[in-house]
Amino acid sequence: MNDILNAIKQSAIEIKELIETGDTGKSENQNATGDTQLKLDIACDVILEKLFAKVPSIKAIVSEEQEEIVELNKDGKYLIAYDPLDGSSLVDVNLSVGSIFGIYENDFTGNNIVASVYVVFGPRVEMVVAQDDVKLYRLLKGKFEFIQNIVLKEKGNLNAPGSTQNCWAPHHKAMIDDIFNDGYRLRYSGGMVPDLHQILLKGGGLFSYPGTSDKPKGKLRQLFEVFPFAYTYEKAGGQASDGFKRLLEIKTSHIHDTSPCFFGSNSEINRVLKVYKEHA
Repeated sequence: MNDILNAIKQSAIEIKELIETGDTGKSENQNATGDTQLKLDIACDVILEKLFAKVPSIKAIVSEEQEEIVELNKDGKYLIAYDPLDGSSLVDVNLSVGSIFGIYENDFTGNNIVASVYVVFGPRVEMVVAQDDVKLYRLLKGKFEFIQNIVLKEKGNLNAPGSTQNCWAPHHKAMIDDIFNDGYRLRYSGGMVPDLHQILLKGGGLFSYPGTSDKPKGKLRQLFEVFPFAYTYEKAGGQASDGFKRLLEIKTSHIHDTSPCFFGSNSEINRVLKVYKEHA
């Protein structure tokens, strides 16, 4: 596992440089889910595939920016699904973005994830690693230094409601309104990585990206975004759900499957489960 973490650390240093100097314009390509790829997306993907190809323990990789699984080393132990630069459209307005990694064994499914990593590129570059626990590292003078362990409180006070609001189900809208009425503060940048990172570091709250009338199965991708953060939140003492059950228990039939998702501390997720059970 250490060789994989070292490759991710090196990728973060190279991607940081690319963000600072690279072309933020659109390419002529679309990814597997129909999003127009930015030139930064493609360049970050190239960096990661090149670095991962040098790691003998990696059997195969799959990127949010590619159509198929890429086989690397037949004797490798680990499978990695990653989003090279989540929120890349925010770079040109100078908001935080990130890279997300799910590390799996045997197969790309939620119950086979064994570790997760994400990197935040903001005023500071930070990396969060979830294995037995959740650890925060910060890039200082060219090296990632350990800063602290991350543990969620039982209840938080932040609310990050995602997706198209005019497509929300009535019970979801009522739940979000009730949460704000209870004094929760809005924190939503449009970037999954910085918003979920903020909830983790501030101790708790709720990030939601539900199924909607325009996207009943949600927008966020299971292997690259949903499962890695579900693993992180559980290891930090919180929960992650699709509104009915644990995200890591949901089925995956295709590498680019999406899912509704809720991440948070226990109080908030239990609240989501109660509301959604009543409207099943």
